[in-house]
Amino acid sequence: MTALCAGPDMNLKPSRLMVPANATDTHFHILGPANRFPYIADREYTPPDALPSSCRALFDAIGIERAVIVQPSVYGTDNSCAMDAAHSLGIPARVVVVAPYETSEREMLELHAGGARAIRFILAHAGGLPLDTLESFSARAKEMGWHLQFLLKSTDLIALESRLARLPSNIVIDHMGFVKPADGGLEQPAFQALLRLLAGGKCWVKFSGAYRQSVEQPPYPELFPFARKLVTEHADRILWGSDWPHVAFKGNMPNTTDLFDLLGDWAPNAVTRKKILVDNPTALFDF
Repeated sequence: MTALCAGPDMNLKPSRLMVPANATDTHFHILGPANRFPYIADREYTPPDALPSSCRALFDAIGIERAVIVQPSVYGTDNSCAMDAAHSLGIPARVVVVAPYETSEREMLELHAGGARAIRFILAHAGGLPLDTLESFSARAKEMGWHLQFLLKSTDLIALESRLARLPSNIVIDHMGFVKPADGGLEQPAFQALLRLLAGGKCWVKFSGAYRQSVEQPPYPELFPFARKLVTEHADRILWGSDWPHVAFKGNMPNTTDLFDLLGDWAPNAVTRKKILVDNPTALFDF
């Protein structure tokens, strides 16, 4: 059995920013209770419960009014926890699911009715969907008004760039593509691949997981030039996500409000922050 992960910092505090109405967290996980929603046996980590009630308390403290729940790897293709949470959070919610291509049309329509709007391909952990379904699933997603979301490593981003660029559906890249400043500056191949995909008009990127990319302490100054480059050139393609409850992180647990407040440095203009927090997720997730 895998060791139990550390839980999130539950020091709830308001943001220092002016938070616009309908601000959206587009990347977080609901986990448990484990006796009701058991984890798959073949998993890389074991999280503590992270329940809708705790998540909602956090959102109320920050000022988050809409939510996108993302299926984590520990549930495999069983989306029941995330779908249940979409109804119990008490705010408008969407879901990013992990469902095999063989999922029937009826089941896909049921997921859609419950708030699902995307399929997640997990390449950074074991057990994700196979890439041989990528093109066909992208076509199916486009027909439903969905998109594909990718949790991948920076090396995967380089290797898959041409395939991703040709997909018919919109795509979303988690955690800024796991581009790490330690691997080089703005000219590093992974970041340039990300910029090219964004310029293609069908790619979106998430400001999420900064603590996973940087070896520095908050506010992660080495990420600043990467974030500002994205804001300057592709503000209409950026989403924000807390990545709460920060599973499988072995460093000092970040405070989620502090992660949110990074937007004050990365996107200092309030109009731009409204794009990231409200307008962009409205367009992509059909709120």
